[in-house]
Amino acid sequence: QVHVVESGGGLVQAGGSLRLSCAASGSIFRINVMAWYRQAPGKQREWVAHITNGGSTNYADSVKGRFTISRDNAKNTVYLQMSSLKPEDTAVYYCNLLKVGPGGYNYWGQGTQVTVSS
Repeated sequence: QVHVVESGGGLVQAGGSLRLSCAASGSIFRINVMAWYRQAPGKQREWVAHITNGGSTNYADSVKGRFTISRDNAKNTVYLQMSSLKPEDTAVYYCNLLKVGPGGYNYWGQGTQVTVSS
């Protein structure tokens, strides 16, 4: 059984920073891609950033230059450092863990709320 738990969300003023964490525990191996998504009220879930097991990263244009994704493979943990936060960053942030190919999986966390006040 695999557990995926996000933490680090909260309320912050515009221009502030937050660091999200997502830790996976249980029988989970060789996570190919670790990603963050977010869903604002009344909107569809959208991809924010991802990082491969080789360390390659990619970001949505809306967060490029403000957010940084990183991972600790030994701890099966992914982080999202968010800076220069804007009210439009307000959303529930979800962690996604993906392994492709044989024995593949696609796990989601329960989400953590980020609220940015103006």
